[in-house]
Amino acid sequence: MSKSFEKYQKRRLRSSYLSVIISISLVLFLLGILGLLVLNTQKVSNYFKEKAAITLFIKNDVKKDGILNLQVSIDEEPFTKSTKFISKEEAAEIYKNENGEDFMEFLGYNPLQNAIDVYVKADYVTPEKMLEIEKKYKGNHFVSEVSYDKPLIDLLTKNVKKISLFILLFSSLATLIVVVLINSSIRLSVYSKRFTIKTMQMVGATKRFIRKPFVWRSVKLGMIGAVLAIVELAAVIFYANNYFPEFGLIDNRIELAAVFGGIFLIGILITWFSTFFATQRFLNLRTDELYF
Repeated sequence: MSKSFEKYQKRRLRSSYLSVIISISLVLFLLGILGLLVLNTQKVSNYFKEKAAITLFIKNDVKKDGILNLQVSIDEEPFTKSTKFISKEEAAEIYKNENGEDFMEFLGYNPLQNAIDVYVKADYVTPEKMLEIEKKYKGNHFVSEVSYDKPLIDLLTKNVKKISLFILLFSSLATLIVVVLINSSIRLSVYSKRFTIKTMQMVGATKRFIRKPFVWRSVKLGMIGAVLAIVELAAVIFYANNYFPEFGLIDNRIELAAVFGGIFLIGILITWFSTFFATQRFLNLRTDELYF
């Protein structure tokens, strides 16, 4: 009878430890995702900003050498990320593929112009700086027209600031929730041992001696939970990198190491503090208060 009860207690104890590890790993995984999101907010916003292009339509009488010289000069500008020349034949083919119509059949000629798409560096994708670039090339004697999506630039500039602020606030709130959740799991684990704590205290064990095994066990659970969270996070990062290689999620190894190291350290610190204060609380209670 005593052996079966002992086995039951061990199973119950293992189940309790497992639930604590799972809780810790899940909340630390969430915290890791948010950490990556915060670190990569600028990278993601830069990616979308640099997809915005200024199109320079070239006059029909400009020769290929003139167009090439203009493109080379644009490439040397500090605001240029890259350039792409699109001939009027290519533009007609693109229009045909996108709309399913060949306007040259009923017009009899190609009214489109040669163009250079200028992809601008993220720092220059603001309404003011894009307007400066537009003015710079409007006066160029090779260029007939300068075009870009002004409402999109305004939208990107305003929304990136709002999104960055939202992510920062949300991450702060999520961090607080993570601390509370891990603390609750640890407190419940210690609560189940409150009578053991009080018994040890009654037979003369010091508070430090009583706390030590509880703190060490919780720290080990925190370390295991943190390792699981790191493995889960690494799997998500490599999976996401396969679908979005342009974000370069695995390129910055120092950044990844900082996130993984932060998760591991947080797992240790939160479990240490939570266990320390939880055991301290039960050590300070009177025996009759343990039932409430």
